[in-house]
Amino acid sequence: GSADLAHGKAIFAGNCAACHNGGLNAINPSKTLKMADLEANGKNSVAAIVAQITNGNGAMPGFKGRISDSDMEDVAAYVLDQAEKGW
Repeated sequence: GSADLAHGKAIFAGNCAACHNGGLNAINPSKTLKMADLEANGKNSVAAIVAQITNGNGAMPGFKGRISDSDMEDVAAYVLDQAEKGW
């Protein structure tokens, strides 16, 4: 089914915004959630973002087992939607 962007926003607020508020990256400022960085890092698809959330990378922890697969898909779709809008 299609992603629930409103639910994705809620998941983002609860799990991601501490480091990624406004599409930024508080830990590594060069790896934001803005479209240019997503594209440069090959993270500009739902599948790639879900993989990043699941497994983590660098300073980012993995969320496997902490949030559900459907929640990950919703939040990934929300991130992409926001990136397309420029946050």
